Amino acid sequence: MKQAFRVALFLLAIAGAGCGRAPVDTALHQYAFVTNEESNTVTVLNLESFQVVRTVPVGKGPAAIVASPVRNEVYVLNTGSDSMSVVNASTLRVDATVPLGRAPSFLALSPDGKTGFATNSGEGSVTAIDLANRRVLASVATGRDPSFAKVTPDGKLLAVSNRGNDTVSMIDVTRMKKVADVKVGSQPGPLAILPDSSQLFVGNTGGNNVSAVDLKSYKLITHLESGKAPADLALKPDGGELFVVNSSSDSVTIVNTGADEVEENLMAGSGPLHAVVNSSNSLLYFSNSGSNTVTVVDIDSRRVLASISVGTHPEALALTPDEHYLLVVDGVSNDLAVVDAVKRSLFTMVALGRRPRHLAIKVFQGT
Repeated sequence: MKQAFRVALFLLAIAGAGCGRAPVDTALHQYAFVTNEESNTVTVLNLESFQVVRTVPVGKGPAAIVASPVRNEVYVLNTGSDSMSVVNASTLRVDATVPLGRAPSFLALSPDGKTGFATNSGEGSVTAIDLANRRVLASVATGRDPSFAKVTPDGKLLAVSNRGNDTVSMIDVTRMKKVADVKVGSQPGPLAILPDSSQLFVGNTGGNNVSAVDLKSYKLITHLESGKAPADLALKPDGGELFVVNSSSDSVTIVNTGADEVEENLMAGSGPLHAVVNSSNSLLYFSNSGSNTVTVVDIDSRRVLASISVGTHPEALALTPDEHYLLVVDGVSNDLAVVDAVKRSLFTMVALGRRPRHLAIKVFQGT
């Protein structure tokens, strides 16, 4: 009996040792990825320590960057080399490079994370990419100089703003076929779509208005007066209000999306560029590129809660997953400002590459 017991233990030990497997990584990883346009790299920042963990070489002139919602991948558009780099978020290395059209500038993902849509500003088209197999599915002609793209929450329609001929192209995602070109304002740029996929808002960067478009009829509803050169649109998560960042008039216009009416204009710092709203619909943050600050606004009271000094020429913004910190990309001082969103003060600065542009946050469990 004792001999049989010893044999069983011996066999169990052999079985355990024979697995030869490394310990399973079950840790939660939280990274910020920042594109450095002139360094041709992506800086990877650990969001627990706020330390740089890797600088990843990519293609030429990396600009847009988006994290996959379903895979441990981050996608980088390389405007100067007409390609998309697929960065493995676990190994922090480039797994693949997908060729695109000329001068890709903006990337939108389908809600299910299966397809990417890259606007090719140099040739007037949008490329659909099978992200799982890393191959091009189709290329569809748009208007001239397509700049921004956005997929409706229901995943059925892709909207592309065309700066060169003042239109928005509507593309049926299932068929990858253009179904309409809607005339909007001058030099259309940033886009926002209501959560129910019923309506599109377009910031016309060459003028001082926002176009509202019905996505069922593909008809222009109205032009809403804003400040000059609306550079970004930030929609509350509940879809009730839209914040229009007016870079040339130092203001933010608040739009009631249900009534298609302008509610109010708030004064901003100099040259506001980008904005983000927190998940509880209570706070608005926007960067002021000319005054090197970030403004925090209480949405309900419209009251400015803080103006926080950051680096030189702050641009892109993102809240960390717990919304405790706000990350601010400083395009001229080549650094990332980490703002404590609870204390509303600067927490630290992190050096980046040359001419940082955009950022994406990726959170995943283990490998």
